[in-house]
Amino acid sequence: MPGEQSLITDNPLDRERTHLAESRSALRAMRADVEALDIRDVTANWVNAEVLQSEIDARIKALADLAHTPLFFGRLDYGDGAEAGHRFYIGRRHVHDADGDPMVVDWRAPVSQPFYRASRTDPQDVALRRRFGYTGGELTAYEDEHLTDPDEAQTSSKLLQQEIERPRVGPMRDIVATIQPEQDEIVRAGVGGTVCVQGAPGTGKTAVGLHRVAYLLYAHRERLARTGTLVVGPNASFLHYIEQVLPALGELSVKQATVGDLVAHVPVKGADTAAAAGVKGDARMAEVLRRAVRSGIRMPTEPVVVVRGSRRWRVPAYELEELVRELMERDIRYGAAREALPQRIAHAVLVRMEAAGEAPDDRVQDAVARNAAVKAAVKEAWPPVDPAKTVLRLLSDPEFLAACAEGVLTEEEQKEILWQKPARSVAAAKWSAADAVLVDEAHDLVHRTASLGHVVLDEAQDLSPMQYRAVGRRCSTGSATVLGDLAQGTTPWATATWEEALAHLGKPGSRIEELTQGFRVPLEVIAYASRLLPEIAPGLKEATSVRENPGAFSVTEVPAGELTPAVLAACRQALDREGSIGLIAADARVPALAEALTAAGLPYLSPGQETTPDARLTLVPASLAKGLEYDYVVLDEPAAVVDGEPDERTGLRRLYVSLTRAVSGLAVLHTAPLPEALRLP
Repeated sequence: MPGEQSLITDNPLDRERTHLAESRSALRAMRADVEALDIRDVTANWVNAEVLQSEIDARIKALADLAHTPLFFGRLDYGDGAEAGHRFYIGRRHVHDADGDPMVVDWRAPVSQPFYRASRTDPQDVALRRRFGYTGGELTAYEDEHLTDPDEAQTSSKLLQQEIERPRVGPMRDIVATIQPEQDEIVRAGVGGTVCVQGAPGTGKTAVGLHRVAYLLYAHRERLARTGTLVVGPNASFLHYIEQVLPALGELSVKQATVGDLVAHVPVKGADTAAAAGVKGDARMAEVLRRAVRSGIRMPTEPVVVVRGSRRWRVPAYELEELVRELMERDIRYGAAREALPQRIAHAVLVRMEAAGEAPDDRVQDAVARNAAVKAAVKEAWPPVDPAKTVLRLLSDPEFLAACAEGVLTEEEQKEILWQKPARSVAAAKWSAADAVLVDEAHDLVHRTASLGHVVLDEAQDLSPMQYRAVGRRCSTGSATVLGDLAQGTTPWATATWEEALAHLGKPGSRIEELTQGFRVPLEVIAYASRLLPEIAPGLKEATSVRENPGAFSVTEVPAGELTPAVLAACRQALDREGSIGLIAADARVPALAEALTAAGLPYLSPGQETTPDARLTLVPASLAKGLEYDYVVLDEPAAVVDGEPDERTGLRRLYVSLTRAVSGLAVLHTAPLPEALRLP
């Protein structure tokens, strides 16, 4: 019967344990075979040897057998179709025996797809689907679904529920054993198109994005090996939290970065007001920068005279102007146009040489292009541009900004972004994060940014239009997976619609999927947090939870002056349970809570530090809570979280994020009145 777990003494379980042991032995043999490779006589030179050795080292690393990570988590027995009579064990990587026959099939292989998508209404030729339960890497249970048996009642999978609710200690883990049909459809979407996923808290959108990368690398490895893949996250803490997911799936080559890392042309030392950052992040700044970069172009007024031997070749000013205007109208990158102009002038000279009976070749054209007179004319008409210096001038010189922003920015907006104290140099400037994005835009206007094959952009709802453009440049000829939740947008420029975001990314009309089934957040917790949705994101559907366990949930009002002791008591109570604990508080409250935790002898971690069985409590500023998850969350003073933001809507969105970090339980403690939507009767 489905949902019925076999006892540890059952013969079928013993047979499955034997297969697991044999599979692990086969994996060790596969690794030993690679380690034994001798490449001394198969490479032409030391460069080839280094490249081949690095590939071998990567293969050895990918074949590591992780003791506490199940080698396989499911089994498919096919009853019909091309695979009728075949049995496949589904796992994180492919394992074969000495004869090359598969013992474990990679979860990304086409034959594995029915494990995630088959159902009683659409069994996809599968007679039996078996799920396995593990404890500390030891196979302890199994559970069967006979998809073609009309007499078998349909129930939910207990093993699936147990895996979803398993305590979280350490970094984020993969969800390869629990991917749901709607998630699998996104994971296996083709590499050619961009997919945007609107996901409520706990719907697994981050995991879906990471598993999509792993799938694409499996299905299009050669293509993406050439062009590269990148995961872009909101901050270093978040990237540290997710960094083990792809290696656990055997993928070691994917790079990770924040948007700040991508645009690090200048050191960020300063900060903007919310109003200034909003203007600098507006898509209109792209036109202002385009004008600024091209502001130095001048129409030639003098002819170019090239002397070669005893002959003088003259290109008149009007013809030079035609060449310059033609390049301007083509609107190609400034640097590419500057490189093309001397060749165009040289071509005009060669036309005159040929008309005079000479037979110049390409070498003559290159020599003419390098002629001092030609170089001087190019410098005068199309001068070199330094992107950082251009942005520096734009933000320091009111007249230059006014000329470039005419008809684009209002006078008030121009005043908002002008530096009060103009910097003397690029090195001395106190660049803000928004300024760095402007410099990146200017860089791309001068020299095209290299494109990757695929980019995953997580927590995208917080990006400004100019930040979307910066990420979009990194996948201009590739595709992207955009992940986010409009209800969790906590910047003044937070995304209003995904259609708008995709347009700024350079991927208009891309597919948008919405995930509303929650797997992480308990039913009572998500229902409580969803009370805020009408105020923070009226157009979004309320999330539901597939969790059968309602979770531990409490809201406690504490007398004035007793909040901190009550929070410490709640942390101690949470530490009595298994799993990780997150104490989330308004940023302004963190120093006082840190001091209180230390005085009480409660060790705590900071976001980004890995939890261990001995250190399970993390003190989390509300501004860094996004994307993180803990088994139990203690939320300190919700009103302070709201008040810590520049406006109420942003504050309520920050609170929504904080409320939805819990996996098993949430304790809310407050002294100040709660937002009206959260007040219990």
